Amino acid sequence: MSLLKRFGAAARFVAVAALLAGSAAAHAADSDAERVAHAVERLRVAMLDGNGTALRTLIEDDLTYGHSSGQLQDRAAFLKTLDGTHAFQSIALPGQTVTVNGDSAWVRHTFDSVNNLPDGKTSTAHIGVLQVWQRHPDGWRLFARQAYLLPKE
Repeated sequence: MSLLKRFGAAARFVAVAALLAGSAAAHAADSDAERVAHAVERLRVAMLDGNGTALRTLIEDDLTYGHSSGQLQDRAAFLKTLDGTHAFQSIALPGQTVTVNGDSAWVRHTFDSVNNLPDGKTSTAHIGVLQVWQRHPDGWRLFARQAYLLPKE
């Protein structure tokens, strides 16, 4: 086999290997993004149900949770607000994007909800949200969340 043919075959092998490695990395990134999106959905359902046990498994011990009003909550305050309550009639998260970078991920979406008020009435929310998640051996956990007012349409 000539030197040119030998190097040509090697170059083709390297190119195919690089494509396969890139495809595997892209698939892993997609899987990570899917896992984060699944964690976001589990958080949405736990908030809707007031399921404190599920909430505890999905949030960091040093959680910071920012509301669009400027109110900040730590883990204890966040859990006190939602655990065992039915604070929401509905929560939808349209326009969600997930970006994974190593053991961190950020999620952006709109937070549309119908909220149950203490007096039996309801209110609605239509806000933007940025969430930061961290990877742990047992799954992804919410580390930070900041809501913000959306521009008037």
